[in-house]
Amino acid sequence: MDNLSNAIADYGFPIIAVLGLLWVVWFIWKFITQNIKVRLAETNTILIGLIDRIRVLDNDLIRLQQKLNTFISIRELENAKEKTYKKTTRGNTKK
Repeated sequence: MDNLSNAIADYGFPIIAVLGLLWVVWFIWKFITQNIKVRLAETNTILIGLIDRIRVLDNDLIRLQQKLNTFISIRELENAKEKTYKKTTRGNTKK
């Protein structure tokens, strides 16, 4: 503490404050480059993998929806054929 008061007396408070802020900036820069960049790179690879999985699931959903639409249209056609068959067979039995 005595060294700090001597430095402030010798150089002035603004110079010592600027040096303290430079140390804080250097510490934050060092922390970001050593810790956060590494974790961001890991997270980026995980994110790419998740995006690929979502694309695969989306393609699967599209294929399933197309199959379901095909099944529904086939069932509607079969129901329409049954109705026309029933109408024709009823008409034939009444004659």
